[in-house]
Amino acid sequence: MMRAVVPAAFLLACMVAVAQAQEWARKMFEVTSHDFGTIARGSKAEYEFVFTNKYLAEVHVAAARSSCGCTSVSIKQPSLKTYERGFIVARINSDSFLGQQEATITVRFDHPQPAEVQLQVRVFVRSDLVLEPACISLGDIDHRSPAERQLSVTHYGRDDWKIIDVKSGNPRLTAEAIETLRSANSVVYTLCVRLSKDAPPGHVREHLLLITNDAGPSQIPVLVQGRVMTAVAVSPATLFLGVVPPGGTVTKQIVVRAKTPFRILAVKPECACLKIEVPREDGPKKIHLIPVTFVAADQPGKVSKTIRIETDLDQAVAELTAYAAVSKLQEP
Repeated sequence: MMRAVVPAAFLLACMVAVAQAQEWARKMFEVTSHDFGTIARGSKAEYEFVFTNKYLAEVHVAAARSSCGCTSVSIKQPSLKTYERGFIVARINSDSFLGQQEATITVRFDHPQPAEVQLQVRVFVRSDLVLEPACISLGDIDHRSPAERQLSVTHYGRDDWKIIDVKSGNPRLTAEAIETLRSANSVVYTLCVRLSKDAPPGHVREHLLLITNDAGPSQIPVLVQGRVMTAVAVSPATLFLGVVPPGGTVTKQIVVRAKTPFRILAVKPECACLKIEVPREDGPKKIHLIPVTFVAADQPGKVSKTIRIETDLDQAVAELTAYAAVSKLQEP
């Protein structure tokens, strides 16, 4: 009897140890599952699983794979320093797979130590509803400029099918569904989407909801994506200064650019720990390079501060956030 108990207890202890070893990686993810709901055939359906390096050691994703061909997977930012964010992008192959689909995405880390995290996705792809093109792509839009795009929504099999409303969670994004064809076998609508000129700078990624008269799931999402460009842009959008020992310093460079030449009037960091001296220029330029030096405090801690850049280009202002960790390196 004792001979059977000992191996079982040893196996249980090993399983617990393995689960604990994986926990550091799972803690980086904001969520580990996503339900796309019901979508149209051919529509673009993507979800970004966000994970943040909460540790002082650099994190690296070695691979990410899906258990089902219904879902394609890609990795954005596989190597992460402290505070940096990465994305595991799950995309439904709605043109090839119909009906109910489920997939498990396995994300494998190889640094600072081996670990795996499993992500779950599910979706129902309708075969009787088609979007052309797959989404509303606004592209790059100048700030304070409106934008308008269209796509076609086609339903097959019912002559009484209707879109009765279009809902948007963004007050600056509106849409209207206009019926353009109705026959015994199909119904066609043109979806007109408008982004107002007062949309703030930054990426646009929203879902409109088509409300239909279907007896079953009556809401169909339509992805709207694009980017509202500022007069002045700064890169990187987030400045990661890394892990700095107490009392140490690190210098990195930011790039400020615009379509037309401009001058930088002032650079205002939120904290005195950020030392910034604007280089003297002979005149307006389209691109300015600005070094930023971080001076670490004597005590360990995390730093997250805003840098504000003021220009003479229609009083345009650019902002970015600088992150740093003051500490000695340690493993998670």
